[in-house]
Formats: sequence, structure tokens, C-alpha cells
Amino acid sequence: MNRSELELLDNLKRGRDHHGVVAVKAEFEAEGTRPDEFHRLLEIAQRAGVKVALKIGGCEAVSDLLASKIYGVDYVIAPMVETPYALSKFVDAKNKTHGAQEQRTSFLFNLETETTLRNLPAILPVARSGVDGMVFGRVDFALSRGLPRGAINDPSITAAVIEAAHACRDNDLELVVGGSVAVEAIPALREIRRVRLDRFETRKIVFDGAAIEDAAIAEGIMQAVAFELGWLKNKHDYYDAIAREDLARIAMLEARMPAPRQAVPHAA
Repeated sequence: MNRSELELLDNLKRGRDHHGVVAVKAEFEAEGTRPDEFHRLLEIAQRAGVKVALKIGGCEAVSDLLASKIYGVDYVIAPMVETPYALSKFVDAKNKTHGAQEQRTSFLFNLETETTLRNLPAILPVARSGVDGMVFGRVDFALSRGLPRGAINDPSITAAVIEAAHACRDNDLELVVGGSVAVEAIPALREIRRVRLDRFETRKIVFDGAAIEDAAIAEGIMQAVAFELGWLKNKHDYYDAIAREDLARIAMLEARMPAPRQAVPHAA
């Protein structure tokens, strides 16, 4: 571990001990986490004693599911599930890779569009028998309604999450809320928690739902933002070092190459 990663580890331990942090999160989907990055994140999580959540590339991304099993991921999330059929494909795929009786890993699907919310009554029977819960992605959901990204804390979006929270409570499904969770989201998350909220998450950090009631949760969320910033800077430095490691040899080999011959103009 380098110095930056040791600082990330300290950040994560403080979050675990004081702010209800239960997991770190990566995405093979929109974030496009590379395997080497994921290994580094796994090491930090393991040393901190927290779990790992992974959003895979699709509801039937079998290679991602196999990788999640190898990595020992604790939470697997399938994105863009909008119909009972799509969720059934996720259930079939995870049963194929992990077995129908897998106990260690929790499987969730993303509710991130208006279409999914409309179809939720039909999706719930499949969810009850095949997955552990859902993740409500507020940013994509707002965008699917034609609203700007900044509308995530609008009462209409919170009302939609509460509708999903009632469905989860009534069907014994976990509810996780994400989508640009920042300090400004605290009142909305507390309102949702009164119905059901098992966990909430920033891009990289997952909190226990009960943490939203803590008086110091604003500090915890800011600490999560600091973790993501530190992670991105460390990632930049890591790949920058790789990009630069062969510059000296490239220059040496270029110096050995003969100068390109000048074309001789044809006589008129």
C-alpha cells in the first residue's frame, strides 16, 4: 500500500467506527472499474473489515457475476432492471453462477427509471423469490422523468423513493438509496427511513441505514466524499506513473532510429 492508500484505509476505519460505514462500492457498469483498481479497493476494504458492493454491467452479465464470486463480493447490484423478465434473467444468471442457495452474497437490482417504478407491482413477485432487495438510483430516476440532475432531493423524487420503500417493507426486501447522496440529502433520507431504509450510499461508500439518524452523519458523508476524492487522486497517480515508466526508454529507442530520409523532388 502506498501513502495515499494508507490514508484511505484510515478514512474507512473512521467511517466504520464512527459513522456507520459498512461497505465500499465499485461499478463495472458506468464507472468502468478496471480489475487492477478493484484489487486495490478490495485490499483496502479487507484491511478495514468492511464489505464490498459491486454493480455489474447488466442483468445478465455472467462474466461479471463470475468475477464477483472470485473476488468475494458481498453485494451484487444489477442495473437497469425495468421489467419482470429482466429481473428473471438476473435471477437465472446469479443462480447459474452462485447457486440458488447462495448465502454469503446479497443480490439487488437497480430501480433507476420511471418505467421500473410503474412496473414494480409486477416485478415484486420475482423479487421476493429471487433477490434480496433493490437500490434506488435517484439521479438516473430523475433524469428518466426529464428532470435535471439537481432535482434528486425534490419532494417528487423523495415521494417516489418512499413508494418503493413501502413496497420493500411490505415484501421483506432491502432498500438501498443512492444517487448523489450528499449532506443536502439528509432530510429526505430521514423521511425515507421512517418507512424503510437499510443502507444508503455515495459513489464509493455504503452506510448502514440507521446512520442517517446520527447527529454526526453530515461529517460522515463529508468523510465519504473525501474518500472518493482521495481514491480518484490515487487512481490518477497510479495510471500516471504507469504512463511515465517507459518514457526514458522510449526516448532512448527513438534516438537510435535513423532520421527519416527526405524525399528527392522530381526534375521538371
